Amino acid sequence: MYFDYTYIIFVLPAVLLSLWASGAVKSRFAKYDRVRSRKGLTGAQAAELLLRANGITDVRIRRISGALTDNYNPSTKILSLSDSTFASTSIAAIGVAAHETGHAIQHHVGYGPLVLRGTMVPVANIGSRFGPILVMAGLAMGFASVASYSLAQLIMNAGIILFSASVAFYIVTLPVEFDASRRALKILGSSGTFDSDELSGARAVLWAAAMTYVASALTAVGSLVRLLLIANRRRR
Repeated sequence: MYFDYTYIIFVLPAVLLSLWASGAVKSRFAKYDRVRSRKGLTGAQAAELLLRANGITDVRIRRISGALTDNYNPSTKILSLSDSTFASTSIAAIGVAAHETGHAIQHHVGYGPLVLRGTMVPVANIGSRFGPILVMAGLAMGFASVASYSLAQLIMNAGIILFSASVAFYIVTLPVEFDASRRALKILGSSGTFDSDELSGARAVLWAAAMTYVASALTAVGSLVRLLLIANRRRR
């Protein structure tokens, strides 16, 4: 029986962190979703207010189904707020709406990491899907002797390069997400939308959300190291 220690060492810890972070987001959102904001603004109203405060008038806000499915699409300039955010007046909902507004502000000012991430999406999608497949295919072809060593090695290397692009995408995502939260909290405070206590609650929700991106990045890095080790075994 083959025991893959590389998964235990390099991937499993990040997967466990991801599970913890996902649970933390849901727990903290549920906690602060029960706390109404003193100003009584909904998530959509707060997003509109913050957009206008930053001179942004060409972003459309729409409601989408689901919970915590909020996102901003730079290509269409649409800020989508989920059912749990759009009409809610809770601290959690406004914090999430402000975070997505932070992405719209990043786009408006041409924030470098956001622009870079946008250019990486096509290659990252291909890399995450086909990179590991190519590595395993090259490895299997080498072991089965259905291809020459050089061809099998070429296929594995191509897979590693593709997957590396996906890992780079996850890493670039980190400053984008942290900066969006920083902008959100700053604007919520400076605009008077939240007082110090409300900011503390929003910060707790956004920090937990940021940890999900950290966990995803660590999982990607761990998976890349694992693929490199697997490929290195073939070279020996």
